[in-house]
Amino acid sequence: MQDTAFVASTTASTTPFPTVGFDIFAVIGQLFSGNGVADAITYGGIFSFLSVLWTIIIGLSYLVSILFLTLYVYASVRKSLDLEMQTQALRDEEKLYSQLYRGSAKSNRLEDVFTHSESSNPNDWKLAIIEADIILDEILKQQGYAGNSLGERLKSIAPSQLESLQDAWEAHKVRNNIAHQGADFILTKRLAQETITKYQRVFTEFGVT
Repeated sequence: MQDTAFVASTTASTTPFPTVGFDIFAVIGQLFSGNGVADAITYGGIFSFLSVLWTIIIGLSYLVSILFLTLYVYASVRKSLDLEMQTQALRDEEKLYSQLYRGSAKSNRLEDVFTHSESSNPNDWKLAIIEADIILDEILKQQGYAGNSLGERLKSIAPSQLESLQDAWEAHKVRNNIAHQGADFILTKRLAQETITKYQRVFTEFGVT
């Protein structure tokens, strides 16, 4: 009697407890054997599996974020360098034009402005505005307005001194957009003609045209 109780006690003590976990290979085996998968899955195992999966997803998200951030920084730096190169090229073109035509008759230079503004080439429109801006700067210098740049000279002019002062500011702003934004600035035919017209009103008030 005691031996039977001992054997039963021993059998009970050696019976394995249900394992807690998620064995993917066991699930696959159950599927291929035609049995259910319930015995191979436990709630703890599911949570453990989802936790590992979530950790992997987070890690991949960080890697993708770092990749896109690196590409964004590279694109921003490249764009900045391209704009600097375009701006410098435009400044060199302004300097060259000023050296070639400084001291020549303004009427002839204005004819060049109008000729370029009537062109069908957007680059000619930009050149016309640049030429007109250089002429305006030289006029203000000759008139004795103080400043190291056209913008500073325009600031030194009171509205009562120049009725077309607002036109000068608006036209000069377009020129700055061309210089600073480069190819990113979209100059339409209409905007180019309106800008040249504003320069022309300023020139007329100064008696140049």
